[in-house]
Amino acid sequence: MKDRLIIFARYPEPGKVKTRLIPALGEEGAALLYRDLAERTLQTGLQLAEEREVALQVSFCGGDIADMEAWLGSDPEYTCQVEGDLGKRMAKAFQEAFAGKVDRVVMVGTDCPDLSEKVLQQAFNALNTVDMVVGPAEDGGYYLIGLSSEASELFRGVSWGTETVFQQTMAIAEQAGLSCFLLSTLADVDRPEDLVQRPDLLTNP
Repeated sequence: MKDRLIIFARYPEPGKVKTRLIPALGEEGAALLYRDLAERTLQTGLQLAEEREVALQVSFCGGDIADMEAWLGSDPEYTCQVEGDLGKRMAKAFQEAFAGKVDRVVMVGTDCPDLSEKVLQQAFNALNTVDMVVGPAEDGGYYLIGLSSEASELFRGVSWGTETVFQQTMAIAEQAGLSCFLLSTLADVDRPEDLVQRPDLLTNP
């Protein structure tokens, strides 16, 4: 398998997911919304797998593999995230994927309801000719990052969870001489104000 899609996720235990939305939705409501977003993301990955040969992996924290399979089914491969900050966890996931002799690895989170199969196709196709692909998020982070080879430096020295993540990542890539393709900018759903733009997410979480 030459392509691998990694979905970074967390088992949706109330109080431990979408914590910035708890003041607006409560612990249960935030967890329900997270479940919906994660299930949308997985469905998009499954759609991609119908169109191209790609290994689908869910890299998770919280719960165990049995919990994850009971929630999201047995189609994806499940791996536990390592301890450490987001950068360390992402770097390790990429390292392990490339150790498995893949050619292209794309990683996404579960915060972007507008992520589409078309965007994922663009990401993998771009990696045929560039070192990395990034999908910028409106909040200054990114909703997708893909690599054609391991580049662990991209995940060190980044202020995770801030509005400078994308900017810092691009500066590191430039310093490392990595060629990059940028996807369309999309919105993440992380904060109560984000819900104002997406009331549809609250109708059936």
